[in-house]
Amino acid sequence: MNQIIKNLLKCKSPQELIEEGEKSELKKTLNAFDLIILGIGAVVGTGIFTIIGSAIVGSSDGAGAGTAVVISMLLAAIASVFSALSYSEIASMIPVAGSAYTYTYATMGEFMAWMVGWILMLEYAIGNITVASAWTGYFVQFLKGFKHILPAFVVNCPLWLRNDYRTMYEICNKYGWDVHDKMPFLNLPFGLEIPIAINIPAIAIVFILTLLLIKGVKESTKVATIMVGVNMFIIVSFILVGSFYVKPEHWGVNLATFAPNGIEGIFSGAFIIFFAYIGFDAVSTAAEETKNPQRDLPIAIMGTLLICTVLYVCAALVLTGIVPFNAIDTQAPLAHAMRFIGMNWYAGLLSVGALCALTSVLLIYQLGTTRILWAMSRDNFLPKSLNAVHKKYKTPHVMTWISGLVVIICALFMDLNLSAELCNFGTFTSFIIICIAVLILRKTEPNRHRPFKVPFCPWFPILGILTCLALMYCKFSAKATSAFYFLIWLLIGVVIYAAYSYKSKRQEENG
Repeated sequence: MNQIIKNLLKCKSPQELIEEGEKSELKKTLNAFDLIILGIGAVVGTGIFTIIGSAIVGSSDGAGAGTAVVISMLLAAIASVFSALSYSEIASMIPVAGSAYTYTYATMGEFMAWMVGWILMLEYAIGNITVASAWTGYFVQFLKGFKHILPAFVVNCPLWLRNDYRTMYEICNKYGWDVHDKMPFLNLPFGLEIPIAINIPAIAIVFILTLLLIKGVKESTKVATIMVGVNMFIIVSFILVGSFYVKPEHWGVNLATFAPNGIEGIFSGAFIIFFAYIGFDAVSTAAEETKNPQRDLPIAIMGTLLICTVLYVCAALVLTGIVPFNAIDTQAPLAHAMRFIGMNWYAGLLSVGALCALTSVLLIYQLGTTRILWAMSRDNFLPKSLNAVHKKYKTPHVMTWISGLVVIICALFMDLNLSAELCNFGTFTSFIIICIAVLILRKTEPNRHRPFKVPFCPWFPILGILTCLALMYCKFSAKATSAFYFLIWLLIGVVIYAAYSYKSKRQEENG
């Protein structure tokens, strides 16, 4: 038992991790600008185009923030800034692929490293499923703008070819339709039926981006740069154009109308918004493909947080100033706002921006998933065969294919709201772990060079832990279904570690 506990707590030294990273076959091509593009691409799209409406109006599992969504965004940003500072210190100190997984291995041992890696899989892969399905919605709206040019079958594609089967059941229940009339069923013996619903646009975009990531991270970043450029132009123009139509009375004449659901609504909105802040975690996953990670990673992480928070707050102020909060469309809030003021042509333009934004998010989430799994495979938590690097492109092609296929398969049946909330629990947990890791390394490695240091340590990391715990508690206390499934996910991780990863690590050590 003593030996088992010793193995569970066995850490890799920062120096050992750095030496492994220096031997990496991954091509180092990224600079600070590339990393900021990756960060913005991951953060801005999800926050503004997919979940800001839910944060304002609320979801089935919690009240919305109303106009006070601005406070929710600032609260999420404050919770993020403490974690971002901690990420900056530890990423510049240990510039190795794997993000929070790698940093946990250096501070808390083998078992906690596995569990954090398992949580990061949830955070990225499931987050990608959510965004892929949202991408489909905007893509269908985009095609409708060309209904006079494209064939009718393309524009009016059957619902079962652009939704997962869970969404199909929800749509049929909402409108009172018979599901057998809206999607085909595969009849099996003993009276069993399997519904057939395939989200073809989501599958296609994930497949294309998987091919792009295999081609190379630099090529992927070039595509992300174009997408982010279009996205930023459209968001900034929305803020500038929409500001002329703002009615201050929509923001609320008193506290009750400004924050209709009080503190609960503000915290619930902050929890939902936090889904978008995975972006600066994604920056650290590309550490081994960065030319000067000690300098560029802190710049990119803090730059991403600052730029995106300003955009979030400005967009939220304009959105809630144009449309009364209880009339905001949760599916396409910005496009609906433009239609609300009679600018239908601009609503169509926003669908292009949303497609670009969500494409960049998909690309970067897929990049993050692959690099974390690749680092775990290198440490023998997963089969070594998955750690292969493409001889020509110098990318982890096997793991890239696997992560792409996981997203494609899960996108066929996973509940989207549940996916987003599960992703949030993963994000909060990884942020808390990073803050703890910084405190541990300040004690265990006090003399190691730190190109960037968290100011006011230990208070800022402690505040990062407390703010993330507070937001998580709000969701747990609301008896969220997602909280229960998150615990189930952790239990599955423990079982896999006990059944495979622990033995695999011992075999590596012995042979």
